[in-house]
Amino acid sequence: MQQFRTGFGYDVHQLAADRKLILGGIEIPFDRGLLGHSDADVLLHAICDALLGALALGDIGSHFPDDNDLYKNIDSKILLKNVYVIIKEKGYVLSNLDSTVVMEKPKLRPHIDEMRKTISEILESEIDQIGVKATTSEKLGFVGKEEGVEAFANVLLIKKDN
Repeated sequence: MQQFRTGFGYDVHQLAADRKLILGGIEIPFDRGLLGHSDADVLLHAICDALLGALALGDIGSHFPDDNDLYKNIDSKILLKNVYVIIKEKGYVLSNLDSTVVMEKPKLRPHIDEMRKTISEILESEIDQIGVKATTSEKLGFVGKEEGVEAFANVLLIKKDN
């Protein structure tokens, strides 16, 4: 078993009316939310994929398929918690997470600390192990046209001391 493992995750969801905007496990006031089978938390989904990818365990869809009604409108914090249980069962813990959300608006800076706190609690980590950044796409592409939101995540896992 290797001492260190890295993983990368990416996710994208379409913006839609009549949906809550859930990012990083928190609700953010906005006139639209993200469309998806679950609560569509694009950031937590990217983090799930990064964690799973670090140990070559597939992706979020292989563990929580979108054609299974069990996961319909599920809180993505539950998905992330379940993924982290799998990671710990494989003998690893999180060293650190770095992530980025790309969207034009609303501005996420006022919500970043709460997102980091929420994620750190789920991943049983200190807040200084959790990086969340936000940027725009400078009006380019589907994000720039405010049609959707994307998120990227990178994790470093370390083997647990037994």
